[in-house]
Amino acid sequence: MARSNENLTHRVFEVGIALKAINAGMECIAGLALALVPTSWFTAALTKLTQHELQEDPRDFVASHLIGWVQHLSPATNWYYAVYLFAHGAVKLGLVLALFRGWVWAYPLSLAVFGGFVVYQLYEFTFIHSLGLIFLSIVDVVVMWLIWREYIDVRRKRADAESTD
Repeated sequence: MARSNENLTHRVFEVGIALKAINAGMECIAGLALALVPTSWFTAALTKLTQHELQEDPRDFVASHLIGWVQHLSPATNWYYAVYLFAHGAVKLGLVLALFRGWVWAYPLSLAVFGGFVVYQLYEFTFIHSLGLIFLSIVDVVVMWLIWREYIDVRRKRADAESTD
C-alpha cells in the first residue's frame, strides 16, 4: 500500500510540475507579447473583445475591469509587466526542467524560489486584493508540498543506493 501511495504522490508531483511548466511558458509568451506589441494594440483588442458584453451590461465585472486595466497601462507599467512576466516564467521554467531531470539541487532551490513567489504574491494582495493571487499562492503551496515529498523520496532512494554499494 505504501508503494502505491508513493507512486500516486510521484504522479501527482509530475502533473503539478507539468502544469507549472505550462504556466511558466504562458508567462514567458505574455511577457514577450507585452514587450513587443504596442500598448495601443492591447487597448484596441480588449475594447473590441469586450464591446458586446459592455453593450449588454455596462457594469459587467470582467469586461469593465479589463478595460480599466488596459486603459491605465502606461509604457513604464507595460515594460514592468513584460519584464516581470518573462523573468518569473523563465525562472519557473528553468526550475521545472531541473526538477523533471531529477537534479537534487533543484528541489531545495525550487522550494525557496516558489516560497519567495508566495510571499511576494501575498504582499501584492495587501495592495490589490485580488483573489487570483490567493488562488495562485494556494496552488504554489500545494506544489511546494509535492516538491518536498518528492525531495524526501529522492534523497531516501539515493541513500539506499549508496548503502548497497
